[in-house]
This record gives sequence, structure tokens and C-alpha cells, in this order.
Amino acid sequence: MTFYRGAIAAALALQFIAVGPAALAADAASGKNKAQTCLACHGEGGRSVNPFVPSLAGQPPLYVYYQLLQFRDERRKNPIMSPVAVGMKDADMRDMAAYFAQEKPAPVSPASNPELVKAGEKIAQVFHCASCHMPDYSGQNHIARLAGQQRDYLALQLRGFKTGSRPDIDGTMASAAQPLSDQDIDSMAGYLSSFE
Repeated sequence: MTFYRGAIAAALALQFIAVGPAALAADAASGKNKAQTCLACHGEGGRSVNPFVPSLAGQPPLYVYYQLLQFRDERRKNPIMSPVAVGMKDADMRDMAAYFAQEKPAPVSPASNPELVKAGEKIAQVFHCASCHMPDYSGQNHIARLAGQQRDYLALQLRGFKTGSRPDIDGTMASAAQPLSDQDIDSMAGYLSSFE
């Protein structure tokens, strides 16, 4: 298993080197046109109002590109996203990722349960979530922006990582989610959704 994770990490590193410069050449204006069908679910400018659909506004472009790539290559499956991504070309995915990256995330609603947020903050510190997702949870490179996501979506994804129903590129999130209880997940989601 360790060898397998090491091989995946090495493949991702090579893919990052290959994709990184290409991602910089993406055309955000073209991506805006290509992403029009995405807005029906992900919201205007990628700011989702559906509590179970992710906001894409402000996501690191490499993260969005990798998620689309996973849907296209059927490494990640979803009844809505899989058929949408199946015919996408790499350039289209890079362009859309560039468009969503430049969009401003929606402001968050004030936390309705401060105790939940406080408990989630402690759990995030124990698991060093900010070391990958950044202290403001804005994400970086291929790591998701959690700030601006809705609580229900975050909880759903954490539960998916824990059960294995949400694929993980390198196993980091699956490993991190294993020790979390349902209450921990709810607390984490409450805390993370408090960031803009």
C-alpha cells in the first residue's frame, strides 16, 4: 500500500510539472464561455446556492482541472458530472478552471452555532488541515479551497473520504478522515464553512 501511494504521488508530481506551465497558458475569457452550462448547478460565477453542490469561484485552477480530469477519466464518478466531463478536452478544462479561479467567492453567512465552529477549529488544528489547505483555507495548487463552501457540502465530502465513496488522488484525505466521528465531521464542516 505504501508503494502504491508513493507511485501515485510520483505520478502526480510528474503530472503537475507537465500541467503547471500549461495551466498558466489557459484562457479565462474562453473558459467563461465554455463554463456557461456549469452555472446551472454551480451558480453564477461558480458561486453555488445549492448546499450540496460545490462553489468553484476562487478555486485553485489546478484543483478544478484535476477534478474535471478525474470525472472525465472515470476515476471520480457522479451521475451529473461524469457525463458532462466525458467529452472535455484538456484545453477546455484548463480554460474553465482559469475562469472559475478568477471569480470572487460568495460571502459566507454568519455561523449559526459558535460552539460547533469552536469544536471544529480544535479538530482542524489537531489534524493540521491548514498546512495543506492554507491558514485561510483558500487552497493551493491541486488542493481545494474550502473557504466559501457550504457546510452540508463539506460534511458530505468528509463522509465520502471516510467511507471511500469520494475518491482521493493520493490517499491523504481518506487517511485524514478515518479517525473522524460523525460529530467531528459536523464540527469541521461548521468551522470550515465560516471562512470566506
